[in-house]
Amino acid sequence: MTSAPVPANPDSPAARLEALGLVLPKVPVPRGAFKPFSRSGSLIFLAGQICEWEGEVRYAGPVGAQHDLEAGQRAAKICGLNLLAALHLALDGDLDCVVSCHRMGGFVYCTPGYPDVPKVINGASDLMFAVFGERGRHARTAVGVATLPAGASVEVDAIFEVR
Repeated sequence: MTSAPVPANPDSPAARLEALGLVLPKVPVPRGAFKPFSRSGSLIFLAGQICEWEGEVRYAGPVGAQHDLEAGQRAAKICGLNLLAALHLALDGDLDCVVSCHRMGGFVYCTPGYPDVPKVINGASDLMFAVFGERGRHARTAVGVATLPAGASVEVDAIFEVR
């Protein structure tokens, strides 16, 4: 019986993803005239990612009507995994280059007056902390909106500093 290779650094983002039982999806094809990331010096700007997994929107419709808080958080986590996939692409597979996640912006398609928009976006924020530790803590905006692309329940964007 052979064991899986142990990553050189058990605290690396790749090792943390593996320990969490998470895999990165393929980077979703943009649904508009934009690219998944743009780099300026040591900053990588990641385009908004919806809760799409391998081409299928997993959560569509408003949180607070069609989905509860927990489903919204799962949707936000999928957005976060898509962001990590785009970051992985931008860094040629080397997430160890991440210095910090500086900012995330979260958008929740929700019912009017839905009070838990920030809690929904915690699904993506918690993922970044789990993968990068303190380097994953960030400033953030969380906004409730009337609709999102493809009727997705959540969309999240991010800005990372890399070396």
